[in-house]
Amino acid sequence: MKFITIDKKDWAKGIEKSRETYRLFGPVKDKNGFLIKRLEQDILPDMEYHDSIMSAKSILFPQTEKMLSTTLDDSKKDHHIMKRDQIDTTPRAIIGIRPYDAKAIQLVKLNFDTDDYRDPYWCDAYEVTTFVGLAINKPGPFDFSTSTGTGPFCEEGLDILLADLDDQFLAKVLTEKGETFISACGFDTIGDEKESSALFDVLRKEAEKNIVSHIETNKLKEKTILELHEAPFWDDIAFSCINCGTCTYVCPTCWCFDIQDEVKQKDSVRLRIWDTCMSSLFTRHATGHNPRETKVQRVRQRFMHKLKYFFDKYDQGIMCVGCGRCVKSCPVNIDIREVCNIMNSYEKQD
Repeated sequence: MKFITIDKKDWAKGIEKSRETYRLFGPVKDKNGFLIKRLEQDILPDMEYHDSIMSAKSILFPQTEKMLSTTLDDSKKDHHIMKRDQIDTTPRAIIGIRPYDAKAIQLVKLNFDTDDYRDPYWCDAYEVTTFVGLAINKPGPFDFSTSTGTGPFCEEGLDILLADLDDQFLAKVLTEKGETFISACGFDTIGDEKESSALFDVLRKEAEKNIVSHIETNKLKEKTILELHEAPFWDDIAFSCINCGTCTYVCPTCWCFDIQDEVKQKDSVRLRIWDTCMSSLFTRHATGHNPRETKVQRVRQRFMHKLKYFFDKYDQGIMCVGCGRCVKSCPVNIDIREVCNIMNSYEKQD
């Protein structure tokens, strides 16, 4: 581990230099807010942003992704045989990813990279990506990340963590991938390790102190699935939900998808597309039967998955990093913090 001091006057030059080796992604201002997207030529990551509407999960897991393709033209070789297209293995870097979003990618990795199955699309993208985090000096009112095993200066899942010091960035290089990216930028002013480490610690404590929103998860593990599944509070929680799915799309840890085959003239493709458990179509069988036909069943499934099923299966905390996007974006003000506390404190009545 080492620390690099980056004068902001040199920042743009270094980022442009890294394009010789990397495809770059980062926060860009949109008419509705900030998005994490491809940084085209001459576009720099906006390091003044506070939070992004969506997380960086779409960089590894696109909203629509072509998995396989073929031709239906009988005169062509390998017709009707689905094959994966050539993939771009150029190294890429996500610059300015927030620490809780980097942690979210590690939670998603538990699903896409397992001993039983390795999802080649997600894993191939992950392996060529360098994660350059931007610490949060001033957490917002929706941030409850310290309650979910992460925080404004969390290093998990990052290759580099940047701290904004007004006129410069202080970079904490955490991995070999981070070392390679810093070198590609030409940033080489080494900071004093003891002083830099102490400064990071001071900034972290100050940022964590400013997080005023918290949740309790200490009793979730001891509760049985049926105890929470059959609890009487789900009707009240689901009452105002309109099943729009906004919470699932903005969530950095949601991974649900559908697979569809589409044909246009003689070309056929198989697509993976984001889906949402909040849709009634999500669980509808070909027979017409739907095991989660009602709204309350779908709302219960979402929260049980995030706060109980995932907790029990992986024993790595809840499937939430405390970014607060779902709270901020929900049009009817359903709040995962309140739901979590209700579930955590619930005691079954005899």
